[in-house]
Amino acid sequence: MQNFLKINDNDNVVVALQVIPAGETITVEAGDGTISVTAKEEIPAGHKMAICDIAEGGEVIKYGYRIGNAKEAITTGSWIHVHNVKTALGDLLEYTYEPTPVEEKTTEDATFMGFNRADGKVGVRNDIWVIPTVGCVNNVAEAIVKMANKWLDANRDGMESVGEVITFPHPYGCSQMGDDQENTRKILADLINHPNAGGVLVLGLGCENSNIDVLKPYIGEYDDKRVKFLVSQEHEDEIVDSVELIKELAAYAATFKREPISVSKLIIGMKCGGSDGLSGITANPLVGRFSDLLISKGGTTILTEVPEMFGAETILMNRCASEELFDKTVCLINDFKNYFKRHDQTIYENPSPGNKKGGISTLEDKSLGCTQKSGSALVKGVLEYGEVVKTPGLNLLSAPGNDLVAATALAASGAHIVLFTTGRGTPFASPVPTMKIATNSTLANKKSNWIDFNAGVLVEDSNMNDETQKLFDLVVEVASGKLVRSEEAGFHDMAIFKQGVTL
Repeated sequence: MQNFLKINDNDNVVVALQVIPAGETITVEAGDGTISVTAKEEIPAGHKMAICDIAEGGEVIKYGYRIGNAKEAITTGSWIHVHNVKTALGDLLEYTYEPTPVEEKTTEDATFMGFNRADGKVGVRNDIWVIPTVGCVNNVAEAIVKMANKWLDANRDGMESVGEVITFPHPYGCSQMGDDQENTRKILADLINHPNAGGVLVLGLGCENSNIDVLKPYIGEYDDKRVKFLVSQEHEDEIVDSVELIKELAAYAATFKREPISVSKLIIGMKCGGSDGLSGITANPLVGRFSDLLISKGGTTILTEVPEMFGAETILMNRCASEELFDKTVCLINDFKNYFKRHDQTIYENPSPGNKKGGISTLEDKSLGCTQKSGSALVKGVLEYGEVVKTPGLNLLSAPGNDLVAATALAASGAHIVLFTTGRGTPFASPVPTMKIATNSTLANKKSNWIDFNAGVLVEDSNMNDETQKLFDLVVEVASGKLVRSEEAGFHDMAIFKQGVTL
């Protein structure tokens, strides 16, 4: 196996797949022939090496696109990283819709074993969710879950299809103003309505800003057999009374059984975090190929983390199915840039320290790798934060890059499962099954308790078609009930996009 990769014919860098020692010579295809390049210094795995001289101010090309400009003259064989390359991105930009021709493919349907809900939605889990309206009742919610799961474990006869009782503690729901409070109400309502929950207990305190009566209009119509409410201040023993309500919810959830459902009903969120130099080569393109495959069967995918589209946004804009969607995507990008500016923050203050250690040098480098997860399909929908997906196909969602916030946003928009690619590794979860896909085999082997799928084999002894099918098959298994690693560990996280003043 060669120890480097040239991603695109037009690139003037290669990516080290393994450490390239100083003094080692590699042979690289260039034009109609080959060139020999000798490493002037050690090139860490995942990092870039120049394969030609680049003048000061010259463009550094990776993925066939500019990822930045040279801070100084860079000679052939030099290590290229943050010390000698800088972002070439500017401020707000003007965009022109230049649609890219996209062939829309159709492939044979497949099925998973899921839960058909009374409202026409489908779920991949049949859990009971306890949703606190405010952080003040987090500990109460956790006590309820502990008691309720103990009861459920002792009363499984006839309730085999019910998963577990889960809560999502959070510090929101009071002392918030304006859009900040609106975000909380929208996300809580979205989770209450999420079809992965066979039953929901909405647990309030009573005096909070986002109390149950305020929240109900956001929830909309609901089935009172599926959703129950309890205001803690109105009960002598809110824990015991909540468990009694959960018993009713469990009995209702037990009426649902897994049955074959078309994968066209699946909604899959796509996110990356702790990226490294292989993210845009292995795991992210793999997820992109998965996305294309699911969409070809009528399914839906959602891509988010808008700040990590900066520098690659025109690729997505030109794949918009209409000029209206193009205009929405322009707003998606510029609204986030203005959010940074309102808070006097540098728009391109990225990547993170972990990203840099893994070989990512600029935001363009990160973004061009990140957007690989979108595959090649047309953009069919552009969603505001907290908006539920309505259109099958590829959707773009407004949310930040923060892992917990973005994954929660994907769940709130309707994702049944989140595919999370990572080169550094992370144990976190979200309100829905969160499948970790390693970009490299070292991580997959070291953290098998975190990682569900190893995309690192793509630079070893496997190919994209085989791994795409394996990933698709695993997603179907997870949708049919197989637990991901974070579920096995009992992890269930939730975070809301905090934007405003705390009173």
